[in-house]
Amino acid sequence: MANKTSVNIITLGCSKNVVDSEKIMGQLSPHRFSISHESNEPSDIVIINTCGFIKDAKEESIDAIIRLVEARKQGLVKDVIVTGCLSERYREELSREIPEVAAWFGARDPGELLEWFHQKYDARNPERLLSTPGHYAYLKISEGCDRTCSFCAIPAIRGKHRSVPVDRLVDEAGMLAGRGVKELVLIAQDLSYYGIDLAGRSQLAGLLRTLCEVEGIRWIRLHYAYPNNFPMEVLDVMRESSKICNYLDIPLQHINEEILRSMRRGHGKHETEMLVQRIRETVPGIALRTTLMLGYPGETEEAFRELMEFVSLARFERLGVFTYSPEEGTKAWELGDPVPESVKQKRSDALMEKQAEISMEHNSRKIGKVMQAVIDREEDDYYIGRTEFDSPEVDNEVFIEKSRPLFPGQFVSATVTDAAAFELFARPHGK
Repeated sequence: MANKTSVNIITLGCSKNVVDSEKIMGQLSPHRFSISHESNEPSDIVIINTCGFIKDAKEESIDAIIRLVEARKQGLVKDVIVTGCLSERYREELSREIPEVAAWFGARDPGELLEWFHQKYDARNPERLLSTPGHYAYLKISEGCDRTCSFCAIPAIRGKHRSVPVDRLVDEAGMLAGRGVKELVLIAQDLSYYGIDLAGRSQLAGLLRTLCEVEGIRWIRLHYAYPNNFPMEVLDVMRESSKICNYLDIPLQHINEEILRSMRRGHGKHETEMLVQRIRETVPGIALRTTLMLGYPGETEEAFRELMEFVSLARFERLGVFTYSPEEGTKAWELGDPVPESVKQKRSDALMEKQAEISMEHNSRKIGKVMQAVIDREEDDYYIGRTEFDSPEVDNEVFIEKSRPLFPGQFVSATVTDAAAFELFARPHGK
């Protein structure tokens, strides 16, 4: 170990970056390098995997780079390397402004980074060093995006949509299951588009059926499905298979007709409402998660009230919001940023207050019910778990009494005893 070069990877941004970091860690030679993820110990080399999606994420990434450059000056780090979306987008400018960084790499080609370490990157190699708890993992089924949303820089950063072939995904899922992973969270810039580049139409439903056959996997969860031309046969698979969680993350962004048109979302208010209705009818009891954008140029008070009314009627089980920030190179850039930050924040607070009421109603109806939960961790007087209706990191958690020993990754039946807006309280069933 003393002769190995220590490499610490810091991951910022979304779960797609998490997978990228895990694959880099998995392919760095364990014979030459001692690998860690987000360690606080001094390291020979630190790789910062950055996010460049919105203003706050860019600022967080730049702060991390500057902090690690300062650590290098203090002798705590020998080399700082930057990869990911921020450096894909601003590599030339950043390399001039922060020359202390040893190397800059983009988000599209991990092979460039591996070459810096005198290694070759093998895209077919499923090897990953997991940074998540051992019982769940993210499975990235495609890269890039062909959508033309006016506010989004992802297609410019990540490139055109590229589906990972089914056989490679099955190999990766099998490898993960062999290591004890029981829950797969499927991610992409757009799950709905999976397979169109391979077969001319969405192959997501077929992929799900194939992944359901992987031995050892108990739950399969769907994240980031685009609403326009959503492949409805996916709902049939979800209804038919007990392995597919009754959970769907489908970012809608807004409901106002003019704003949706300006956003270039490809669908309008009526289509959105009909989609939500059809999903609920096809998969009764499904938990719908959505993301909404506030303060987009042209969002009037009337448009915001329309959005509030939509949320009140749709009763989403899970909901997140973020405020608009203008991004260079996007179609919306020319619209400026006319909605004041104070107004954006006020609307965000009001919408999340409404969602807290809705979530409280949903959770209160679960009191007395027996639900299946997976244990994520132990914390003080509780085991902390999730139901099939909750994704890691972003959704509700279940606080389960310590009336008998449980362990991370264990699936347990729990009786719900109490509820809060974003938590459930329970005891192991039968105790």
